[in-house]
Amino acid sequence: MISWHLIACTILFLVLFGGFYVYERCRINSRQIAIIVSLAVVAGLARVPFAGLPSVQPTTSIILISGYVFGPFMGYVIGLAAAWISNLFLVQGPWTLWQMIAWGLAGFSGGIARQWFGISSKKFLLLLGLLWGFLFGWIMNLWYWLAFSYPLNWKTWLAVNAASFWFDLTHAISNVVFIALLGGSLLGILGRFKAKIQEESKAPRRA
Repeated sequence: MISWHLIACTILFLVLFGGFYVYERCRINSRQIAIIVSLAVVAGLARVPFAGLPSVQPTTSIILISGYVFGPFMGYVIGLAAAWISNLFLVQGPWTLWQMIAWGLAGFSGGIARQWFGISSKKFLLLLGLLWGFLFGWIMNLWYWLAFSYPLNWKTWLAVNAASFWFDLTHAISNVVFIALLGGSLLGILGRFKAKIQEESKAPRRA
C-alpha cells in the first residue's frame, strides 16, 4: 500500500535539504547570519507565551515582516529556523517539518511580494498576514489529511479543512492584529538596520 504521507514527508525533506544546500552555496556574510539567527530566535520564542491560545501567535507576522525587509531568501531561512526553535520549547514531531515549510514559504512570499510588485505599504502586509492565516492552516491540514484520513479523497479533504476553519480564521485575525500593532515599529527598526548594513558594506575599508 502506498504511504502518501511518507512520500510527502520525503519530498518536503528534499525541499528543505535543497534550501539549505543553496544557503551553503550562497555568499552570505557574518552580519546576515547574525540577522537570520536573531530573527529566527525572536520569532520562535514569541510563539511560546501564546502556546495556550490555539492559533494565536506573533510568529507568522514576524516572519512575514522579516522576509519583506530582508528578501525572500533570508525570509525563507528565518521561517524554517523559527519553527524548529519554537518546537524545542513546545513539542517536536512530524508536524515540525510541515511547520518549517509553511513558515519558510511565508517568509519567502514576503520578500517576493515586495520584489515583484514593489509594494511598500503596511496595508499589503496586513493582507498578506490575513492570507497566510489560511495558507498555513491548509499546509498543516495536508499533513493531517495524509497521515490520518481514510480514504484520501475530496470529501475527507474538505472535512479536514472545515474542521480547522475557525482555527485558521483565528490565526488570520491574530496576524492582522500583530502586524497592526507591531508592524510599523518592526518595519522601521529592521529597515534602519538594513540600511546601516548596506552603508557599511559600501564604505571603503581602511588599510
